[in-house]
Amino acid sequence: MSSIEDIRKFYARLMAANAASSDPRLEEVFATVPREAFLGPGPWTIVAGSGKVTTPSADPAHIYQNVLVALDADKGINNGEPFLHAMWIGKLAPKPGEAVTHIGAGTGYYSAVLARLVSPRGTVTAFELDGRLAELARKNLEIYGNATVVHGDAVTTPLPPSDIIYVNAGVVAPPVGWLKALRPGGRMIFPWRPSERVPLAVMVTRTEKGFACDPFMRSWFIPCIGASVADLAAKIPTREQAMRSRSIWLTGDKAPDRTATAIFGDVWFSTKDVRAKPGS
Repeated sequence: MSSIEDIRKFYARLMAANAASSDPRLEEVFATVPREAFLGPGPWTIVAGSGKVTTPSADPAHIYQNVLVALDADKGINNGEPFLHAMWIGKLAPKPGEAVTHIGAGTGYYSAVLARLVSPRGTVTAFELDGRLAELARKNLEIYGNATVVHGDAVTTPLPPSDIIYVNAGVVAPPVGWLKALRPGGRMIFPWRPSERVPLAVMVTRTEKGFACDPFMRSWFIPCIGASVADLAAKIPTREQAMRSRSIWLTGDKAPDRTATAIFGDVWFSTKDVRAKPGS
């Protein structure tokens, strides 16, 4: 029989391989942050497509796989798929000393992973709207001295200045406050869901010339309350238009033009690539 340490190490090796990250710390962190500590007492409910399966026991070996684990089945809130999170976190490339804001932290598992990756000197501010989950996250993250949990609405509450914003709830567009909270060179990943048929993950980087964006995969998360419904005046993109988006603009800085692929009040998306060299 394998020990739980060996099982965690193999799980971490799988996460690192799927992430294709050049940072060896990613594997180390996934091997040492205990997932079961963030899931409550087992047995656990595993979400499998439209069905659910209960683990045969409280042996943590059952949850060191690429599975969704229910945190609140009635609300559809889960501890998300590890392959996806490992890849997204690897894409964000957290560095020691950086400030991270995690929106939709659940019970704090991926907040803990991020906290380890920005140590030493880095911080994680974890927002969770659900009061019960926020309290669990606060208790779970107590041993991580650089992580703070905020029970509140990240859409209406000002975010701290951030090198990384990690969003785990679907939005029709990132709120202006999220974009402005990004420091120069800051990165944000968010699930973009401008319509039911367009569920995409988008990477945003704040450059000298504006907010570059890269839709890089299909993705579905539960809706972000307060930022998941488009108004009637919105320009909703097709999937093809959404995939062609290369930058995000604030209408207060620049009015939408012919390059616009999507418009949502104060924020619009464009095919213009702010990283492109002049003449290219």
